Amino acid sequence: MKDTRQPGLRAQSVYKALRRAIIEQALKPGMKLPEDSIGEQLGVSRTLVREAFGRLAIEGLVELKPNRGASVAYPTLEEARDVFDVRRGLERMVAETLAGNLTAAQAAELEAHVALEEKAHGRDGPESIRLAGEFHIRLAEMTGNALLLRYVQEVSSRCSLILAIYGRPHSSECAVSEHRQLIEALRAGDAARAAHLMDHHLQAVVTRALLTPRGERDIREVLAPYALSEGLTQP
Repeated sequence: MKDTRQPGLRAQSVYKALRRAIIEQALKPGMKLPEDSIGEQLGVSRTLVREAFGRLAIEGLVELKPNRGASVAYPTLEEARDVFDVRRGLERMVAETLAGNLTAAQAAELEAHVALEEKAHGRDGPESIRLAGEFHIRLAEMTGNALLLRYVQEVSSRCSLILAIYGRPHSSECAVSEHRQLIEALRAGDAARAAHLMDHHLQAVVTRALLTPRGERDIREVLAPYALSEGLTQP
């Protein structure tokens, strides 16, 4: 069946499909991203693929090099440390802003998300990383500060990519317990403790990271389920 959606909606779907494939580590760090193969798999033009590449490059998820095309970003250890340093500063601000201002509905939403993290524990490393990142982005959304949310989304995406390179199957159980402690501090209105817990949590994520080798798969095989989920192809 032909996709009759407007080009703008199709462009958004291409961006979302590629972004998820990178965050969930289906597209590995350093992997080449040929426009023709991706366009063929997603059922879109190379123009829409290039547009998605541009957005992902701004987020630090894709590298664009003249005469060499696009590839999934592969940040160095030094770059990884810098990204986490920036993230710690931003998320301390998130914690201080939310402390004492978290509504009962928001707290319940966060608890429900943590329950999803618990289910993913020990089952799927990429899913755990994705859910952990979404928890932090949701916290930023709850501040109501659009600029802060934008920056947190950007560094969180980069951190997910970094963990795909340097992270081991890190302790999801530990991360979940840290998220629960943070929710309690926010409920209690203890800004200093919430900021300290956030900083300690992100530092612990860095400490648990180490270098592990990753293999590669054919890009069309990788993107098939993402194209289907975004409605770009039919079953």
